[in-house]
Amino acid sequence: MAAVETTPPESSTTALPGLGRALILAGKLGQKSAEEIYLKAKRGRTSFIAELTGSGVVSAADLAHTMSSAFAAPLVDLDAIDPQRLPKGLLDGKICLDYRVVVLSKRNNRLIVATADPSDQQAAEKIKFASQLGVDWVIAEYDKLLKLVTANATTASETMDNIIGSEFEFDEASAELVAESAETTVSEVEDAPVVKFLHKMLLDAFSMRASDLHFEPYEHNYRVRFRIDGELREIASPPIAIKDKLASRIKVISRMDISEKRVPQDGKMKLKIGPDRVIDFRVSTLPTLFGEKIVIRILDPSSAKLGIDALGYEPDEKARMMQAITRPYGMILVTGPTGSGKTVSLYTCLNLLNKPGVNIATAEDPCEINLPGVNQVNVNDKAGLTFAVALKSFLRQDPDIIMVGEIRDLETADISIKAAQTGHLVLSTLHTNDAPTTLTRMRNMGIAPFNIASSVILISAQRLARRLCPNCKTPIEIPHKVLLDAGYTEDELDDNWVSYRAVGCSMCNNGYKGRVGLYQVMPISEEIQRIILRDGNALEIAEQAQREGVRTLRQAGLHKAKMGLTSLEEVLAVTNE
Repeated sequence: MAAVETTPPESSTTALPGLGRALILAGKLGQKSAEEIYLKAKRGRTSFIAELTGSGVVSAADLAHTMSSAFAAPLVDLDAIDPQRLPKGLLDGKICLDYRVVVLSKRNNRLIVATADPSDQQAAEKIKFASQLGVDWVIAEYDKLLKLVTANATTASETMDNIIGSEFEFDEASAELVAESAETTVSEVEDAPVVKFLHKMLLDAFSMRASDLHFEPYEHNYRVRFRIDGELREIASPPIAIKDKLASRIKVISRMDISEKRVPQDGKMKLKIGPDRVIDFRVSTLPTLFGEKIVIRILDPSSAKLGIDALGYEPDEKARMMQAITRPYGMILVTGPTGSGKTVSLYTCLNLLNKPGVNIATAEDPCEINLPGVNQVNVNDKAGLTFAVALKSFLRQDPDIIMVGEIRDLETADISIKAAQTGHLVLSTLHTNDAPTTLTRMRNMGIAPFNIASSVILISAQRLARRLCPNCKTPIEIPHKVLLDAGYTEDELDDNWVSYRAVGCSMCNNGYKGRVGLYQVMPISEEIQRIILRDGNALEIAEQAQREGVRTLRQAGLHKAKMGLTSLEEVLAVTNE
């Protein structure tokens, strides 16, 4: 009788993918470990390489070097490649997503393709069949490859199949709404070129790190602008004939009334980018003379989880902020203009405070970042759910920490202050120019000085300045008098430091890439409380804060410029003295 095979087929080394066998031969992975990871990947319906790097058994960098040696393939650092300069249209985006590959270039009749797994023959055959070209592998680190693939590989036409979420599922009610509309038909809403154009704009905005998209109709033209690093840039000028179809498409997937074009509307939608990345968008329409202007805000939930160090606080500013948010009660105010990062700062603090033993409630208009473990309420003035109504309800919900999106009126301010005085930590925002003027603004709203002094424990004013591109920033000689006029002291100018200016390269936006926070973190000391109680003005408060070591926003910006993070020109533009 033949011997019975007791080992399950999955545990055989022949069942392992080529990547696993290559790692075993290279001595980087034991056979038993490889089989366990392979079986775990099969059970979890994930790829072997994803399970391998995710488990930490082999790092992405170590894996790339091992594959480069084992398969005699060149190694490439994807961080050094500008995603905008990658060739387009050489390979179907769905293949790039499915097999985690990026086409780097075309040489004669062969594609140069970056991969983390050169042993994947199925991927090679699929690429050859789809492109009718040969394939030359280059090796890249899996984590960097995955990031680049999800950001750039999907084309507009494929993205339509990746739209997810309840906002995008057309139920019977929405279908009837489209069909019954007197001015918009189903064919208009589902017009293929319009759909492709919209999806391309959304993906381009995400890959270019834009915060907002503006779709603007005028009498004779139509333009699309992105806000990138705080600066609006014109991206496209499509035919004006598409304005109504584009507005209808956006309104349908954002759950708005497409037949109503006379009043502003708000909505939201989701876009799936790659296998495990979902981006939220907040949509706002505004009737103008020549059609509806639409602004789409990109909301990235991961921004709230960057950590307080990523926000750019200086060590002393971070210490003051951390000391304030760990207080059991009181009010913390974050101030600044729209788009200065107030919401991200507040949610970063909430993320630090978000623990199983703490009850956190927020009222916002609208909620921009979803934070699990936090009870979030969308304010709805039309339905009567105002900030004041939400706050009153919160106080009956046994809260520890309350976050109010914005203090707009005396009633909201009054309830917030009472909550801060009765054992709750309250976080909120105000639109003021700096920290000292926040206190006088509250006084002008009608709040008694005693209530301000006894409840507010810290005010943080902030701005966002564009960060110099590290790849192309260039030293510049700035006259001594100009530096003094900007706000530097003689002592600071005695140091040997270099000023930089923006230049511009293929990796940045006119010499800038990303933004850096400028902060004025002002704790309410006993001396400042005395000034408030005697109804002192903002100038007196600012002078006292200076004596206590609190930097002004201009001084914070000058410090960042001295560190080489931004330019003096940018600091002068975003701060005023």
